[in-house]
Amino acid sequence: MHIAATLGRKFKGDEVLVLVSDLGGGKTAFVKGLAKGMGSAEQVHSPTFTVSNQYSAGKLTLHHFDFYRLQDPGVLREELAEVVNDPLAVVAIEWAEIVEDVLPENRITLAITPTGENSRELTFTYTETYAYVFN
Repeated sequence: MHIAATLGRKFKGDEVLVLVSDLGGGKTAFVKGLAKGMGSAEQVHSPTFTVSNQYSAGKLTLHHFDFYRLQDPGVLREELAEVVNDPLAVVAIEWAEIVEDVLPENRITLAITPTGENSRELTFTYTETYAYVFN
């Protein structure tokens, strides 16, 4: 969660983060750390059944989507298309394959690979637009 919180402190809005992992891989745990780093005091919950959750973080809003249970995203595709273009939004998406057509080219993809019961390997892929410096 330390890496997620550090990343969250760097976000300024207009970022899209695609989270890739198996079930139980740590995607929502990463979003919890991200929200904390962004300054949100809200309790982060998995959007598996609600599909979409929002969290206030100062002037920013963290939008957390989970498309795992959907065969067709329907109206949520339109909602996602709106928020990925909002300069005051940070968007985290789980199981994003079904909405690939509305995702911006400039995005961060995080692959989370469990390496043990309480350990994960994180692999970030991003464009130079998101070349954050971590201290």
